[in-house]
Amino acid sequence: MTELERGPLGQRRGRGARERILSASQQLFRDQGINRTGMDQLSAVAQVSKRTAYQHFSSKDELVTEYLRRFDPDVMPGVFDRTDLTPRERLLAAFEMPASTPLCPYIAAAVELHDPGHPASRYARDYKTAIAARLTDTAREAGATNPEQLGEQLALLIDGASVRTRVLDSESFSTAAAIAAVLIDNALQSAPSQAGHTESLSTGGDR
Repeated sequence: MTELERGPLGQRRGRGARERILSASQQLFRDQGINRTGMDQLSAVAQVSKRTAYQHFSSKDELVTEYLRRFDPDVMPGVFDRTDLTPRERLLAAFEMPASTPLCPYIAAAVELHDPGHPASRYARDYKTAIAARLTDTAREAGATNPEQLGEQLALLIDGASVRTRVLDSESFSTAAAIAAVLIDNALQSAPSQAGHTESLSTGGDR
């Protein structure tokens, strides 16, 4: 039996193998990229045989997609599902990223794979669409006059801050949050003024 065919010391081969493979993928894909990581190396780090790896994931494409899915399966519930924050506060909380946060894995995967039809690229696209939708729903709840536009603007800011943080190796989310606050407040302030203007027009003829 070769070294790659042996499981971790004290465990039978295959026990917890799926979790070890996913854990290895998170480490290797983050540190050296998807394309530079092969199934041989993944199997070695996960301490499973290559055959076992393919029993859990029929292809590397499937593994990459599952790797992305596990990052945030419920689309930032720690932000959008909070009941202790107002809608405006939840919108700004989306920008509270740890200083150590690496490049967004969904952006990194889409850029590295170069294939919009790749299952992982499609999942990344679906995830980014879902983020914008949650921002839009929260903007609507906050009373924004054009929640779809605000949702897209904030989604763009989040992605831009992620990329700039990685490229410059300098935290950019605080600056993005300041810009977001201006956009949010402008969108919210215009709602009552527009309603008031409509009301004055409707009552003006009775004077």
